[in-house]
Amino acid sequence: MNTVNSLKTLTGNVRSRVEGALAESGGLLRLAPCWVPRSFLQPGKRLKLHPDDLYAFGLNRGGIDERWFASTTPAANEGRVPDEGLSYVVVGSERFTLADAVAELGGQLIGNAIWNKYNRWPVYSKFFDNMGPIPHHMHQSQAQAKLVGQEGKPESYYFPPQHNNTGNNFPYTFMGLEPGTTKAQVRKCLENWNKGDNGILDLSRAYRLKPGSGWLIGPGILHAPGSLCTYEPQWGSDVFGMYQSLVEGREVPWKLLVKDMPVERHHDLDFIVDQLDWEMNVDPQYKDNHYLEPVPVADTRSEGFVDRWIVYGKIHGEQLFTAKELTVEPGAKCTIRDNGAYGLITVQGSGRMNKLELDCPKLIRFHELTRDEVFCTETAARAGVTFENTSEVEPLVVLRYFGPDVNPEAPAMGAYRQNQF
Repeated sequence: MNTVNSLKTLTGNVRSRVEGALAESGGLLRLAPCWVPRSFLQPGKRLKLHPDDLYAFGLNRGGIDERWFASTTPAANEGRVPDEGLSYVVVGSERFTLADAVAELGGQLIGNAIWNKYNRWPVYSKFFDNMGPIPHHMHQSQAQAKLVGQEGKPESYYFPPQHNNTGNNFPYTFMGLEPGTTKAQVRKCLENWNKGDNGILDLSRAYRLKPGSGWLIGPGILHAPGSLCTYEPQWGSDVFGMYQSLVEGREVPWKLLVKDMPVERHHDLDFIVDQLDWEMNVDPQYKDNHYLEPVPVADTRSEGFVDRWIVYGKIHGEQLFTAKELTVEPGAKCTIRDNGAYGLITVQGSGRMNKLELDCPKLIRFHELTRDEVFCTETAARAGVTFENTSEVEPLVVLRYFGPDVNPEAPAMGAYRQNQF
């Protein structure tokens, strides 16, 4: 069988391959799994990656706890391999990065509006899967990240039930800061970094995580994600700053706090505190302003499918990404029209998407190819993509995420309260 390492890798001059693949598939590109390790975290073992392959990058690189979807964004890992974080398109016995395909075809793949404004596919999504919580941290804003030549990173969460049959060690997430917290208190936590637990969580509050729900997290907001496996549409960046010195008895190095801050500011505690969006962190209505539950696009249950918004809302007045979850009942077929290009991952069942087969794997080896991930062009999305569930017993469930300003009709925060079913 074909594996990733049996494919010929192309670098550049891929236009003819892309156009041929789009013609054969109905405007779609098959993607290979993109695995990413983190040296400071413990894998949660719910990515369907074979347990023997959790440390396929080497023990020194850490365990694989992430799978990135339709990504043109490099992972910002120390000691990374050159293509780490980049998704590959698979065409026959060849492969090439989605980044190369987008660079050569531009708006033909992602739509002219996004291409003309960003000159790249500026978003990605991933599964983030850990055994326990990760440090209380934030992601820099666009202006802050620009100081070190990077881009900011707002993000969102959805907890797919299919990947959360167990909650692991700590299915709670600390977010923001308790209203009334002062900057002096946060600064004191930084001063206490080398004394053990610096106590930053004492200033925060934890929320119980529920499969089938989610959150919208803007830049500068502290959060310590809990141990549910998370689907995370986000901006195409990998910047962060860790504000917690000790997690489950493990040291968090100071360098992970300041890695995306100007070098001359690495010990400027006031500057580090001011990286936080203070108003957002101490918001007394934090949950009301950030919590998500799925919102049906329409009541199509009688037709054998339901499409739901799972990520929606704006960050500082901007729609930067959105996501939907499509469920197709056994034997049913539907045509879904969307406004723009998207990355898709199959989380349950089997079927077809235009001319491509979809199949959710039970277990994946590190070098194996799968039939669960697809990139859909804007042209195909607008024309309508036909999904068919070929199973007689199991739903077909797919998640798809979209780029900025693609879905002006998406619901506002809190819209789930009006759900009729």
